[in-house]
Amino acid sequence: MAPHWIWQQPDWPNFTWHAERLAPLLRECVQAQGRLMGMVSSVGSSLSAQSELDALLQNIVTSSAIEGEQLNVGSVRSSLARRLGLEVMGGDNVSQRSEGLARLMLDATQHFAEPLTLERLLDWHAWLFPDQDTDLAARSIRVGALRGDDPMQVVSGRLDKPTVHFEAPPRRGLEQQLETFLDWFESSRHQAALDPLLRAGVAHFWFVTLHPFDDGNGRLTRTITDLALAQGEAQAIRFYAMSASILEDRSGYYRVLETSQKATLDITEWLQWFLHTLLRSLQQAMARIESVLAKARFWQAHRESELSVEQTKVLNRMLDGGERGFESGISAAQYQAVAKVSKATATRHLAELLEKGCLQRLPGGGRSTRYKIRDPDGSTPSPYGK
Repeated sequence: MAPHWIWQQPDWPNFTWHAERLAPLLRECVQAQGRLMGMVSSVGSSLSAQSELDALLQNIVTSSAIEGEQLNVGSVRSSLARRLGLEVMGGDNVSQRSEGLARLMLDATQHFAEPLTLERLLDWHAWLFPDQDTDLAARSIRVGALRGDDPMQVVSGRLDKPTVHFEAPPRRGLEQQLETFLDWFESSRHQAALDPLLRAGVAHFWFVTLHPFDDGNGRLTRTITDLALAQGEAQAIRFYAMSASILEDRSGYYRVLETSQKATLDITEWLQWFLHTLLRSLQQAMARIESVLAKARFWQAHRESELSVEQTKVLNRMLDGGERGFESGISAAQYQAVAKVSKATATRHLAELLEKGCLQRLPGGGRSTRYKIRDPDGSTPSPYGK
């Protein structure tokens, strides 16, 4: 009988892939990684710390969102900020949940040089599920311990006719399987022939296929990926959030995992998806850092401009970009609403901002006239997220 799951293949877990098919994408990722690190080096320490906090926060929140869990963002931010030695905004609003998630993320990324052992993995799992998690008993999750003897399956559909998307290796022999993975994870750090980005992709696929816990396997898999990426870069500071890019293509993520877990040990298709997703997260991080640098350049150029509190507020919102940043330009009516001023004051403020070179008028006239930020060099900066 032919093997149905990849772990039933006789050569499991000796993965293979077509290096020539991955080479162009791998080169793009490495170049993007280098450009991002170069950009980061030109950001001041305070802005750099804020960018790192934002990336770590995004990673934690989106990794949980992939599993359908909505976290209290403010609580997680406070836990991270306190552990990073940054000022906590809005009080010390933390929970056991947010403390555990922050501890997990920072242990993986800041202590990247430490070996990944079974004991460390079990600690991570315990931090994922603090004692105060009241529904643990109902779900009978073994916290800080490997899963039980019941088959570990990912299913959907009707109870009487379930569709089994994936079945993990049996419980018997799981310790040996994990030991093989952990030994490889440690020894592969020093394999010159294995690119660190491919190593992260292999580690992700291998661990999620083992599915060693009752719950939390996806989040721990992505934490191991962050650890592998930090080891590859040999630095603790993180400026990109791969989980956010996975969340953007969540259905593609599950689809490629399911396809690869029912196939041969050739995981080229999975690694292609992984590298595409990593590249997107690096590009998004560069757009964020560029937004930070553009904002710093703008205020440096206009440090002598005498602007009102309302004008500064509107300019900062436009510089921050995103959905609330008036990507298509701001109108007089929108300025009036944001600044909470009269129509006449809004018109006067906009005229002053034009005169001082803070804004530029976009084509069109009358009530439809819109204004965009003017870069100090005269160009219009790209908004955040582009």
